[in-house]
Amino acid sequence: MREGKFLDPKNDIAFKKIFGSEKNKDILIHFLNDMLSFKHKKPIQDVTFLKTHQDPDIYIKKESIVDVLCQDEDGNKYVVEMQVAEHDGFIKRAQYYAAKAYIAEMKRGDPSYENLKEVIFLSIADFVLFPDKEAYKSDHIILDNETYENDLKDFSFTFLELPKFKLEKHELKTMTEKWAYYFKNAPTTMEEDLIEIFKDDPAICHAYEELNRFHWTDEEMQFYESDIKRIRDNNAVRIAQQKKIKRQLEESMEKGIEKGKTERDHEIAKAMISEGMDSKTISKVTGISLEDITSMR
Repeated sequence: MREGKFLDPKNDIAFKKIFGSEKNKDILIHFLNDMLSFKHKKPIQDVTFLKTHQDPDIYIKKESIVDVLCQDEDGNKYVVEMQVAEHDGFIKRAQYYAAKAYIAEMKRGDPSYENLKEVIFLSIADFVLFPDKEAYKSDHIILDNETYENDLKDFSFTFLELPKFKLEKHELKTMTEKWAYYFKNAPTTMEEDLIEIFKDDPAICHAYEELNRFHWTDEEMQFYESDIKRIRDNNAVRIAQQKKIKRQLEESMEKGIEKGKTERDHEIAKAMISEGMDSKTISKVTGISLEDITSMR
């Protein structure tokens, strides 16, 4: 596999540099408008970045740190998460992050429920979240169970599952497809590919240029490499834990099988004893020692 000049946007440092910085705000705005569906309102014109460290709740004392948290000109909030490592509780965590962003306004001193704004959660996942869904992009809203009306409008979730995205560069048509290709293939994209595929998409071209390793300082590259090491170490620990659990399950199954076989042999031995058969024959058939058969009689 060829390696281009572009770094990996899935890297935590790279992702925040591109989508979470004031100087690249135009990239984030284009990305949100390209990925989200706005049925009853106009596309986003501007965003204001909010602090990504959400304060812990007084009661549960649980804090959270999101990758990008911002709000548009109407006050609607957007939580944008890049998730590389597989996490069993990520769907729950997504809802938790959205809920914390929702109640943040009331914590700032506004007691009015009417002023609570919409929260949109957008995640790019480098693993499969919904095994039973074929599509690589899914949008989730709250619907009435009978009429399918969207009466509760303040929460929506959009997930992009990169392993499910299979399109090649010559098959790209929509902006969603081009962004998915960007996240999945940026490190191996060549300069000629960039010109060929994205020449009419200035926002994605800008996003690629922000990944140009030759534009990064030595300090930025050190942070980038450190994050790669962190992910690799975490994956190594996760794989080791999975192997340990698998080994424990296999050992438990083997013990259970052995225990079942022993119990079965004893039941056979008891039946043979009741039929008056001699101990040597019983021992030969069941594998139980003559001493144990004598104690069973």
